Amino acid sequence: MVIRKASDLRYSDVTPKATYLSRRRFLAAALAAPLAARAGTKLTGIVKSPFSTTETPTPYDAVTGYNNYYEFGTGKDEPVKLAKDYHTSPWTVSLEGEVAKPKTLDLDAVMKLAPLEERIYRHRCVEGWSFVIPWVGFPLSALLKQAEPTSKAKYVAFQSFYDPKQMLSSRQAHIQFPYVEGLRLDEAMHPLTLLSVGVYGEVLPPQNGAPFRLTLPWKYGFKSIKSIVKIRFVEKQPPTTWNLEWPEAYGFYANVNPAVDHPTHSQATEVRLGVGRFGQKIKTQLFNGYGEVASLYSIMDLHKNY
Repeated sequence: MVIRKASDLRYSDVTPKATYLSRRRFLAAALAAPLAARAGTKLTGIVKSPFSTTETPTPYDAVTGYNNYYEFGTGKDEPVKLAKDYHTSPWTVSLEGEVAKPKTLDLDAVMKLAPLEERIYRHRCVEGWSFVIPWVGFPLSALLKQAEPTSKAKYVAFQSFYDPKQMLSSRQAHIQFPYVEGLRLDEAMHPLTLLSVGVYGEVLPPQNGAPFRLTLPWKYGFKSIKSIVKIRFVEKQPPTTWNLEWPEAYGFYANVNPAVDHPTHSQATEVRLGVGRFGQKIKTQLFNGYGEVASLYSIMDLHKNY
């Protein structure tokens, strides 16, 4: 790019007013467009991650058409239909709380924080379903380090975007909005904790949590908060949506543990979607098979801290 001094410019170099206004209208329209219009856009510069499983990914239609996203419906087939006009641009996320450098970043800045990786992760839902999903993203730690957490920061609290004009009300969804989640700081900074911006090599669809979401393969799916707009570093354990709604079923830690039953069913087995007509029943592994996180909980009672 060549940048000339103002004294070198001639009047003839000035963009005509009509062209300028036309371009402004084009950009305004582009920014106002829902991300759904860009869903399916290929992401570039993706590197393969060594953290990936070698298991066969769940079919795309199951991953993008069978979702828990209560802001867009309580049925798993509803978000893909009700979120199709979800507006996610422009977008910002704030980093605040016990940090040396609180800041707000827009989506472009977030996308430049680290190289994009494809990580094929196993996932387990508390309802008993499981998936293998090829996410695209980068370690959450790359974002968190931007704010420089202080020694008082022990936990990280997350908040989802909520707009009653686009989404269900709390009364309709039977949970309180905005959706909130939390992790211990060492969990949030773990290399496996991914900030996902895409899936199957494409821009993240609205129903999957656009423009970015958490992805934690060793925890039950409800910990992977979608459409994040606020991250707050705190000293004490923060409240989380499902722990508030039903604490007997949804603990703060939510580590996949086949030895701890849900109040209504066993967690010892799961049904892997995309295998055969009705899925494949398999045994559930502790930490969903991600044993490298075990050291985070070595002195904890995993029955009490479920």
